[in-house]
Amino acid sequence: MAALRRLSEILTPAPKPDRLYEISLFDRRFEFVGLKRLLGAADIDKAGDRLARLAAKSEVEREAARAILSDLTLQEVYDTPLVDDDGRVDDVMRVSYDIDRDIFEKHAHLTLGAAKDLILDRSGDEVSSFARGLTAVTVAAIAKIMDVHELILASRKLARAATARTTVGLPGTLSSRLQPNHPTDDLSAVTLLVYTGLSLGAGDALIGINPALDTIENTTTLLRHIDALRRRTGAPTQICVLSHIRTQLACLEHGAPVEIMFQSLAGTQRTLGEEFDCDVELLDRAYRIMAERGPLRETAGQFMYFETGQGSELSYGKHNGIDMTTTEALCYALARRYDPFMVNNVTGFIGPETHRSNMEMILSNLQDHFMGKLMGLPMGMAPCYTLHSEITPEGQQIAAQLLTAAGANYFMDVYLGVDRMLAYFDTSGHDDQTLREIFAREPAPEFTDWAIARGIFERDCAGRLRRGANWGNPRIFCESDAELGELCGKLPIAHGWENAGPRPANAVSRRTRANLALAREAIYAELSPHKLGPAPLRTVRTRAATKAEHLAAPELGALLDLESLSELKPDGADVRILVSDGLSAEAIHHNIPQLLPALLDLLSQRGLRVATPLLAPNGRVKLAESVGEATGSKIIVTLIGERPGGDAISSRSMSAYLALRVQDEETGSRNAVSRYEYSVISNIYEQGTPPLSAAEAIAERVGQMLAHGAGGNRLELLLQDEKGQRFDRA
Repeated sequence: MAALRRLSEILTPAPKPDRLYEISLFDRRFEFVGLKRLLGAADIDKAGDRLARLAAKSEVEREAARAILSDLTLQEVYDTPLVDDDGRVDDVMRVSYDIDRDIFEKHAHLTLGAAKDLILDRSGDEVSSFARGLTAVTVAAIAKIMDVHELILASRKLARAATARTTVGLPGTLSSRLQPNHPTDDLSAVTLLVYTGLSLGAGDALIGINPALDTIENTTTLLRHIDALRRRTGAPTQICVLSHIRTQLACLEHGAPVEIMFQSLAGTQRTLGEEFDCDVELLDRAYRIMAERGPLRETAGQFMYFETGQGSELSYGKHNGIDMTTTEALCYALARRYDPFMVNNVTGFIGPETHRSNMEMILSNLQDHFMGKLMGLPMGMAPCYTLHSEITPEGQQIAAQLLTAAGANYFMDVYLGVDRMLAYFDTSGHDDQTLREIFAREPAPEFTDWAIARGIFERDCAGRLRRGANWGNPRIFCESDAELGELCGKLPIAHGWENAGPRPANAVSRRTRANLALAREAIYAELSPHKLGPAPLRTVRTRAATKAEHLAAPELGALLDLESLSELKPDGADVRILVSDGLSAEAIHHNIPQLLPALLDLLSQRGLRVATPLLAPNGRVKLAESVGEATGSKIIVTLIGERPGGDAISSRSMSAYLALRVQDEETGSRNAVSRYEYSVISNIYEQGTPPLSAAEAIAERVGQMLAHGAGGNRLELLLQDEKGQRFDRA
């Protein structure tokens, strides 16, 4: 069990005024005010850093910043903690200073350039020892002065294995996390995705599902279901439902098999607290509970699982003026505190406001993998993208090849690369097996033995692992053809089961790619008010005047323009409905005509005062807060188009975000700056939650939020307590 040092015991230098860094390069003079500005200018060119005005203005300026950075000593970087917007060292930054002081002091005189040379020259064990004395900011700075070959070379020799039921990250292995997501958490579809993934040799790192509904009841149901599948198949692996950490703790309290504890991390305390409803204290508590009561406490050497990815701090506007690479390194320092079983990087998941192109995504993934490995983490990678970026499947495949060469512990298995619930694109079980065959890798040894026994793999006369007769055949886990056929009828975006070697058959690939191309077009469809049915709508405008501005700068779509802001006044409404195209106007066109009239009727039946719904082209979810502040409504229900998935039907998916406006003292939280608590009902479309059913669910949740004065995780815990009290009285 890792020793968790109290935050107050972690020695952190006092903040200093910004220093002027300057250099003459050829006949030109360059100046950078403050380490934040220097770090941003030294990095590769990325959309998020451009948006934050941290990126270099030219290649020459970038090299000037790198030259200055290379000559700074480890001591100089250590002595300059990056502060938050109030000039304080936040908890996430403080955690990054929890290093081996003896190792740091031994090397503090080295420049960053010399540190890079040491990393490239020494053995993996020597580098791992050296890295125990490095802060997150130092690690990020070193990454910024490395090229592609250097990032791969250094990462490859930094092996880091971790053990639960399987040992992931051993030399010669490449594992996968099987992700059986479904837009409504349909258990039959989840079953088929698990069976299919296992038959492809995937899932040795984890069977981990992102729930469509993050409630204690639903999370418990999913945990018990995938635990039953694990037992039925006999697969040696571990399970996780990627609900919020508070939800998982409540599930564990009620006896659910929470084998691996998950949480998304952020590199600033404001993002972690205000957006992810988490802090170091909660993470510490979850770690201790898992060590004492987790189902695998007698088996697993590690049992925490963290997900990160460049850009969340920027996307929420809470990056403290720090560039994306550095905030990502701060996530790794926080993860390092808990000696995790898995860290999964999903850079590319957010969209074009952070990473617009293939090159931005590829290089950022290589940086992230290097930084995580240097900080001693068992790094899994998920080079991924969304359809509203310019990233393509080919760019993703290049990233996966390079990351395998660099020694990534595992990749994702999302069937055919299309996540049916989160509407993004990741690696598949076919990709994992292709990479194993190219790089001569195997799954974790415990899983390999099981898969050989099931005929999924076999060994040739030379002892080399190869695909067996049952590879890619989920039928081996079903009792009959009829059972498999019934399961297949539940799964959307499944364009065939035929394979060609380790790849999907060409016919399957062509259907998958054609649907993907059609879905991408939905991003650019314009919102047409005449397609939204008879319900009255009042149009307001955001500060994103065009589709291009909307996609590139998320903060513009989160704010009303000045004219609309001046026209909205408080009117005593309990509920205000806000309709926006978001990332798919087609989703609004197909759902609002049925959903909106039904929702208005249901809310009226509850005796609630509902204002005339607003229509906001080019809006984002956080626009609810701008509307809430202008009108004083208790709840803003935002009906918004989500990013399109992998086919024409899923491009019609929208969500309802319910934002409760609360007073600071009502939250019972340390995150008093946050005035809104969100609940969400996602995947509203004909193959997910149908519009009329969604209207009923939204109205019910509005009633619960008003009755309890809470939303999000706080509401879920209150509802669970209420349910327990009813059970006790009965």
